[in-house]
Amino acid sequence: MVAAQQTPAVGLRIGSLTLRSPVVLAPMAGVTNVAFRTLCRELEIARAGTVSGLYVCEMVTARALVERHPVTMHMTTFGADESPRSLQLYTVDPATTFAAASMIATENLADHIDINFGCPVPKVTRRGGGAALPYKRRLFGQIVAAAVRATEGTDIPVTVKFRVGIDDEHITFLDAGRIAEQEGAAAVALHARTAAQRYSGSADWRRIAELKQAVTGVPVLGNGDIFEAGDAMAMMAATGCDGVVIGRGCLGRPWLFAELSAAFSGTPTATPPTLGEVADIIRRHGVLLAEHFGEDKGMRDIRKHIAWYLHGFPAGSDLRRALALVRSLGELDTLLNQLDADVPFPPAGHGPRGRQGSAAPVGLPEGWLDDPDDCTVPAAADVMNSGG
Repeated sequence: MVAAQQTPAVGLRIGSLTLRSPVVLAPMAGVTNVAFRTLCRELEIARAGTVSGLYVCEMVTARALVERHPVTMHMTTFGADESPRSLQLYTVDPATTFAAASMIATENLADHIDINFGCPVPKVTRRGGGAALPYKRRLFGQIVAAAVRATEGTDIPVTVKFRVGIDDEHITFLDAGRIAEQEGAAAVALHARTAAQRYSGSADWRRIAELKQAVTGVPVLGNGDIFEAGDAMAMMAATGCDGVVIGRGCLGRPWLFAELSAAFSGTPTATPPTLGEVADIIRRHGVLLAEHFGEDKGMRDIRKHIAWYLHGFPAGSDLRRALALVRSLGELDTLLNQLDADVPFPPAGHGPRGRQGSAAPVGLPEGWLDDPDDCTVPAAADVMNSGG
């Protein structure tokens, strides 16, 4: 963890969007739904006095959106006062990308579109999607261009997120950044790991600095190993990037955005919450999830969050097991009341969290690496997850 420094106010402009702080919530499947985003925004207002960054909805599949799959449409839910509304698309096909972006623009579904080319999950890369796709330079450019063309004449900026490459032998990020800029993307974001690394090891921030040197006409955002406000400041100082994308660092710590807002505005950071205050945040999260999904599914969803919230706190194995099986808001409240409200935030609660795993060879379609200029759309890569 890097100590936060006082700094002058720093903002970020992405196309038509002006952010008070250069901070973006990374889309995370099963995490960054409207309940979580609402909670992050509420805590930023309560602890920092404002909403200053960009909160991105969890990724949805472009094809499923165009087909109006009910689960996907529910995933695109935004709060009544949520602004700007940011939606991330997973896509592999220029035609479907154009249709999805046109739908978003025509039906006023969002104020910002991000395109995901960073997913390292094997079921995605084996079909040529996610972090595998930027290797196909021309196809990658056609997809970005399709989204930009579909939003022409609107205030909706299109941004692109990608990784360093497939592995150390197949580096794609510099080409991806240049192509995205050339095709009209309003910003690019780099997760400074290869697909082969997945979430293991350390992000190589030097790659972000290289991208910043290569892409000069639009903002470059950095992603990877930001767990504290000081980490964000350090990344920007070390790389010259224009902003940061926060993923795993906010798991179980939705108040991190308030700390980032304070750091970038040069104002004092609120004291980390006690266990009692964390319990109140869990309760609020549970209520928001119940409103979004219904109580039964909402309680199933809160279980994974509770493990992140209680990381480093003394809670006892029996209570943790009970919370991992919670079934109702009433039961959640009863169990949370058993926690010692006066326990301060633990040192172990800081630092890395979430999935890490280990590096592994990247599964790819047969012959995928033979021709980087091949524009053939990956077969069935956009239907692997019809629910978004």
